[in-house]
Amino acid sequence: MKMRILVAPDSFKGTLKAKEVAEVIEKGIRKVFPEAKVIKVPLADGGEGTVEALVGAVGGRILTREVTSPLGEKIEASFGILSEGATAVIEMAQASGLSLVPPRKRNPLITTTFGTGELIKAALDEGCKKIIIGIGGSATIDGGVGMAQALGAQFLDREGKEIGFGGGSLGEIVSINMEHFDPRVKKVKVVVASDVNNPLCGEKGAAKVYGPQKGADEKMVKILEDNMAHFAQMIKKFLGKDVRDIPGAGAAGGLGAGLIAFMDAEIKSGAEIIMEASHLEEKMKGVDLVISGEGRIDEQTLYGKVPLRVLKIAKKRNIPLVLIGGEVKEKGILYKEGVSAIVSCVDQILPLDKALKNARTNLMNASEQTMRLIKLGCFLR
Repeated sequence: MKMRILVAPDSFKGTLKAKEVAEVIEKGIRKVFPEAKVIKVPLADGGEGTVEALVGAVGGRILTREVTSPLGEKIEASFGILSEGATAVIEMAQASGLSLVPPRKRNPLITTTFGTGELIKAALDEGCKKIIIGIGGSATIDGGVGMAQALGAQFLDREGKEIGFGGGSLGEIVSINMEHFDPRVKKVKVVVASDVNNPLCGEKGAAKVYGPQKGADEKMVKILEDNMAHFAQMIKKFLGKDVRDIPGAGAAGGLGAGLIAFMDAEIKSGAEIIMEASHLEEKMKGVDLVISGEGRIDEQTLYGKVPLRVLKIAKKRNIPLVLIGGEVKEKGILYKEGVSAIVSCVDQILPLDKALKNARTNLMNASEQTMRLIKLGCFLR
């Protein structure tokens, strides 16, 4: 039986990139259906793997530049230029990500998005007219002030001095000077790839929801919340934009708000951006089976994540969808949504570190087992 199978996973965060996940799943498929036509479409949602997924989908090149880390140190970070040459793809996590800060040093009062601004500037230097920025996985809650500083904006305190890095300094802002802001920004279309709808402030805002995972204790969260509210007032006063309650403004510690305020950015679903660029729906034509997945499959999968968006397209074409994940919970909810089968990579009780270490083998075994059950089902039919 020569099946046509489309494999469209997200990354298994912390273990395998989306491209690697697709390749491992294909190996499992070919152990049972060696003649199968396998179409691999690695995906992402604006976080880890966004650059690789888009460059892989449409072609292009990856460039590396020296930038400023969240802690103010010099590091190397990469970004993509798509094949037509006019579009850059940036992952803010490359320059300002949580993974760049050791747990003991995580402190959003001082971490900055300055390096993300430097990547934007590098894209402008390459002559890009459109910039797609994936803003998942940040270490910061600075409202995108560091990003804007890298592009020439000045945030001045009562003494007329530039404020320091980090969300702890936002309360010191008394004026914003845009005189030296990079004029090329006005000629560039900026699209923010994010599936987070949090506003800038409030109970669901950047500080209260994401502060603790970035190293903030209860006292820090209060400072960051107050400073973010003050920042929103300064944006409204000096730029004439009300960003406080815009859905997605709180993404990446308020970088969403900063990109809207300083670059007139448009926020779109990261997963949808990549699916459109990958021509995912077109590639589903004539397919017998779709396989997707991510590291953790649970009720959160229903809230705009890659597998759900793949499911919507598959359902429209009446193609069965199998999800494969490292950790699997809440299967019943996903079955009600139309998922045909859900398979866990872990078939025995293992410590987390051992399960992660063996992720590649476990995933291939899960893919093979899935194919064997499908083959049996074809025989019984």
